[in-house]
Order: sequence, then C-alpha cells, then structure tokens
Amino acid sequence: MSYLLDKPTKRPAQDSAPTLAKRSSHDTSPPPQLLKFMMANWRKGGRGKVQVLATAKAHAARRRALSALFPGDTLVIPTGHEKIRANDTVYRFRPGSDFYYLTGNLEPDCVLVMVPKGRGHVSHLFVEPNPGRSDATFFTDRAKGELWVGPRLGIEGSQRRYQVDKTHPLSQLDAFLAPRGKARLVRGVDGALDAQYDASSRDSALMAALSELRLCKDAAEVDELRAVIESTRRGFEDVIARLKKAKSEREIEGVFALRARVEGNDVGYGTIAAAGAHACILHWTRNDGALKRGELLLLDAGVEGNALYTADITRTLPISGRFTPAQREIYTLVWEAQQAALAAVRPGNDFMEPNRAAQRVLAHGLERLGILSDAKEALQDEHQFHKRYSLHNVSHMLGLDVHDCAKARAEAYKLGPLKPGMVLTVEPGLYFQNDDLTVPARYRGIGVRIEDDVLVTEKGHLNLSKAIPSAPREVELWVKKVARSAKR
Repeated sequence: MSYLLDKPTKRPAQDSAPTLAKRSSHDTSPPPQLLKFMMANWRKGGRGKVQVLATAKAHAARRRALSALFPGDTLVIPTGHEKIRANDTVYRFRPGSDFYYLTGNLEPDCVLVMVPKGRGHVSHLFVEPNPGRSDATFFTDRAKGELWVGPRLGIEGSQRRYQVDKTHPLSQLDAFLAPRGKARLVRGVDGALDAQYDASSRDSALMAALSELRLCKDAAEVDELRAVIESTRRGFEDVIARLKKAKSEREIEGVFALRARVEGNDVGYGTIAAAGAHACILHWTRNDGALKRGELLLLDAGVEGNALYTADITRTLPISGRFTPAQREIYTLVWEAQQAALAAVRPGNDFMEPNRAAQRVLAHGLERLGILSDAKEALQDEHQFHKRYSLHNVSHMLGLDVHDCAKARAEAYKLGPLKPGMVLTVEPGLYFQNDDLTVPARYRGIGVRIEDDVLVTEKGHLNLSKAIPSAPREVELWVKKVARSAKR
C-alpha cells in the first residue's frame, strides 16, 4: 500500500521503478549518486531460510472448517492496516483477529481469499512483495522500506511460513477479485474492500460463522491462555510490589505495561487502574488519579501474548494492605457472588446462568446491607433495581479478543448453552457512587470487581486464574507477602 494518511479506495499498481515515500517538510531528496551507491554491493540471500510456522497445521484446519460452511462461495478476510496516531506516526499494528485465526500472519496489509474449488476452497494469500535491495524503496520509503521498519516476508517467504495454497502480490488483488462476482467479506477491517462490495447479510453470516468457530478453544489455545494468565499474575505482583510507593494510577498502568511488553505482545486492552471512587467508573482508562492509603485500587488488566490471546483479570486491592470494615463487607459480598457464578459454569447451563446466580447473591446482600428494601422485588425482570449498583453482567467470552466471538449469533452465544472448550470471564462487581443517596455514607465511593478466566470442561469448569488470590483474607496476605519480598 502506498504511504498515505487516508487509505485509497483503489490500490495502486505495484511500481517496479524506484519510488519514494510521501515526503514531509523536513525530508531531503537523495542525490542520484547516492541512489546508485546504495543499490550496489549487497550480499544475496542473507536473510536465512524462512521457517514454517509451528501452528500452520492448526490454521489450515480452521480454514477447512470455514470452507465446509460456505461451499461455492468466495470468502475475503483482510487483516487491516496500520492506523495513524498523529500526522505520520502510527499505532503499533495488531492484525485482525479472524485473519490471524485463519493464517497466523502478523503482518499488516494482507488479505486472505478463499476461492471455491470442488468440495473445498483454495487459499490465496495476498501480501506486499519484498523486493530486497533491487528497489530503492528499501531505504527511501520510511513507511515500508526494510531499513526503516524491517524486512517483510514477501511472496515466497509468506508461502513457506504460512503454508497457504498460493501467495500473490497485494497489487494483484483487485484484478483477482473482479471476475469472481459477489463474495462474502469480513467487513470493518479494510476500508478499500468495504467500498468495493455492498454490505449484505452474506457478510454478516461469514463474520458470525468465524466467531462461532472461535467459541470453543482447542488445547493449544487453552495453553496460550494459561501462559498469558500466568504473565498477568506476575504483572499484578509487579504492581503490588510498587503499590506503597506509587503515587498515581498512571504509574500502576506503566508498571503492568512493562510486564506485558517483556513477556508478550502488549496489553490486551486499555488497562483500568482505578483508585478510590474512580473504581465506580466501569471503563476508567484515563488513569490520571492519585493513590491514597485507605482506599482501594481496582486493577483490570491482561497480558496479550505473542500469539495474540489475552488474559482479562480484575483484582481489587487495599492500597494500605488491609481492607477497612466497610470495604471488607462489600468485597466479601462480591466474592460470594463470584463463587455462586463459578458454580454455575458447567456444560449444558445456558450462558446467562452464572450471571443470574451472581445477581441473586448481590441483590440479597444489598438487602442485608439496607440498600435494597426487597431483594425478590428488585430481581424481577420489570424492576432489576440491583443493577443500579452492579451495572453489568458477569461474563463474556475470551480468546483472541478480550470480548471474543462478538459477532456470533445470540442463539450460539448469549442464549446458547455452555460447551466444553469455551473460555469466559466471571466478574461480578458492586459500585457505589459518591453522590448516591440510596447508599449509606460509609459505602459511597467504594467500587469492587473480581474477575477470573474460566474454562468450561466436560464435567464442570476450571478456573484458569485460580492461582491469583481473590478471597478477602488471601488478598491481604498476598499483598503483604509480595510487598515484603519487594523490600529484600
């Protein structure tokens, strides 16, 4: 793709002559003699042999499963492009989840096209070529040149690494698709492709199918999740070790981010480091508040691994190391609600049963605290008064996306049964706003959420994050132990 701030609606043809990236005011033009000098005397074949991706067979099996669902249809799955952060700087690229699921390819600007043939499909991968030192762009193009951003695999390298049937230059994509008529497209990823095809229910069906294929994880995917959950545990302990010295939520965010980049690809989503009353704002990611002794820190964070699977863990920690009596009351109630929800995670139960179990515990607990007058009345569908304080449901699917499988049909996800291999979060919470006059003053400003990542098994469930303490006394002992170790 050309180096433009806005992606073109039509891809430019690949130009074999030396080309320069779009210039900024501070750029200079290389003189002809420098171009000539730079093009000469480079060793050939210096990159070494491209290795086959270790998970290539798993990705091929996923393509076959998708193929079986759409016989006779052309399927187009793009990965997307780098996005502008400011002027000519870009965010770190993260491939489209569906594209990665089917290929294992981490590079931007690629498109997978599955063309029907016989009873199956032929997989065509369109990538940007790597002309090596044969084209001056290797040092003149600061957006794509390999001396600026590193080498790409190119045509042959991509064929070998990802073990797809065929690979082609990205510049040939439009001509390849033109005679094939209607195609099913994963939309919302590549603006140029979205503009070429009218949106239809055919596209929605493809995206739903991909989400539903991803609902049940295989053993390798579960292993990836185990690894990132363990990294996330270490990230939480990094935070605890810094907790008494830390001054701000942003400092907490930075401490966790270091672990995520050292052991994985990045954080799986914007870290929520919410101290005090900020914990009552569900998606507090500004993280610009102060940490104060006697308050709680709600930390909702997850490491995304190099294979892009992410953890999603929340713990609510006493900054001073011990809960106050009021904090302990609320924390204990949320923990009891989570235990009830966990007990409801088993195959055959519908997806919403853990939520119903947790909400019942929360509502009756709120009645005991004098916040609700009648739990049974509050829980009635036409009332749901308890949601003033609990706000959200307790589960979502987890995997390549933190809110995984989001395009699945309701009957397969929200209204469907839990099945072995599904991984979901269990995360009840209570949030008492500072200005809520229905809440006793001692509870106002307290926000508590406890979140674990849970695998549905043949006989019940396995809490993949059980090693991260969550019971009230265990949390206090954990904070004390880690803090003590950090002093040594």
